Amino acid sequence: MPDPRGFLKITHRETPHRRPVDLRLRDWNEVYEDFSKDVLTEQASRCMDCGIPFCHNGCPLGNLIPEWNDLVRTGRWNDAIERLHATNNFPEFTGRLCPAPCEGSCVLGINQDPVTIKQVEVEIIDNAFAEGWVVPLPPDRLTGKSVAVVGSGPAGLAAAQQLTRAGHAVTVFERDDRIGGLLRYGIPEFKMEKRHVDRRLEQMRAEGTEFRTGVNVGVDVTAAQLRSQFDAVVLAGGATERRDLPIPGRELDGIHQAMEYLPWANRVQLGDPVTDADGQPPITAKGKNVIIIGGGDTGADCLGTAHRQGAASVHQFEIMPRPPADRSPSTPWPTYPLMFRVTSAHEEGGERVYSVNTEQFVGENGRVTGLRAHEVAMKAGKFEKVEGTGFELDADLVLLAMGFTGPERPGLLTDLGVEINERGNVARDAKFATSVPGVYVAGDMGRGQSLIVWAIAEGRAAAAAVDRHLMGRTALPAPIKPTAVPQR
Repeated sequence: MPDPRGFLKITHRETPHRRPVDLRLRDWNEVYEDFSKDVLTEQASRCMDCGIPFCHNGCPLGNLIPEWNDLVRTGRWNDAIERLHATNNFPEFTGRLCPAPCEGSCVLGINQDPVTIKQVEVEIIDNAFAEGWVVPLPPDRLTGKSVAVVGSGPAGLAAAQQLTRAGHAVTVFERDDRIGGLLRYGIPEFKMEKRHVDRRLEQMRAEGTEFRTGVNVGVDVTAAQLRSQFDAVVLAGGATERRDLPIPGRELDGIHQAMEYLPWANRVQLGDPVTDADGQPPITAKGKNVIIIGGGDTGADCLGTAHRQGAASVHQFEIMPRPPADRSPSTPWPTYPLMFRVTSAHEEGGERVYSVNTEQFVGENGRVTGLRAHEVAMKAGKFEKVEGTGFELDADLVLLAMGFTGPERPGLLTDLGVEINERGNVARDAKFATSVPGVYVAGDMGRGQSLIVWAIAEGRAAAAAVDRHLMGRTALPAPIKPTAVPQR
């Protein structure tokens, strides 16, 4: 049981310090300094004996947060990782990348700063790896059933690990040359070093999961072959259709989607031979005036990458107004708070521009040289141009980071014949089953663009559904159902 007076003894919230900006811009390592175990133990003790832990509801995985907080407080680190792994296959990913909706639901957050749940989580798993406690867990028996998982992002990896441990022969197909999906090529190294992905993949391979890279399912392996060779299929290919900006000048060179830009920087850090004589990848911000259109996490990833590549200037556009400094009344506790946040990338420089809409790209000799934009205001639920606010801004590189509209339909989804819902995602029932027998869907491909914690939760739940379909029953946990939560 948590210390019922812990939050009265330790009233301040403390998180790791970020390395100095001028230092971290010289490398691509993670931005945070080490965090003292003594301080972490104090922070874990702030977890209240609140009776009804709303953090459970805030976390899609249903993480047993009060339990492992108290286990850290009392120094029982081995027990803490057991409780953490009971609900989360990859806490090293969520502990670094999740925006922590659990903290937005923390009861202590009603009138104090919430518990540092996310930091406790990442310290538990990092300590477990350091102590050698994270070991392969191969199945006790094999079922003779085979499952194909299409996509190796967090949803696909979670589904694959659960199904492998249940005794099924699982093959993960990935069309890129390495496993990891957005974890590998979309998340910059300074947010999560890829060694964290690699060491987890080593565990999964030792458990029996087979990985096949460079395979474009629907082309290299047809939908018919997939269904004939496997007893079940899990679609976990993500929402990869990028939202575009079809305005005059879009055809100019120098305008790229974020996911055309970010993977090159990661490939450089992975040692791929993709750089020119100056050590720059095919798309680089070095010496350029950069404009990022999109104010979310992907835009921030582009921002931090551009800083490290030596951009001359960076502006980040957001069509929405600047959020309030504190929790907005529109998102009261225990909902996830809408409020102004400063990521490590924003701390490093650049200018954030709110309530602005880009109306035209301009260029010379077929290459972008700038853009024209204007301010907007929300009226009756629609953005309207604010007259007299037009401006033009120089740009040598424009990055579109406006999110994704859904999964790619041509190829696999079309050939399988799965139904598509009104939002453009793969339709599924409460058991994650698509309209095609034996074919299931998890993560962004069925949910739409969302959070890593939702992807892992859906991967785990879909795995339980597949196991039940194949065996008639399942011992795998199913934390959520698609109908139990609103679509984002």
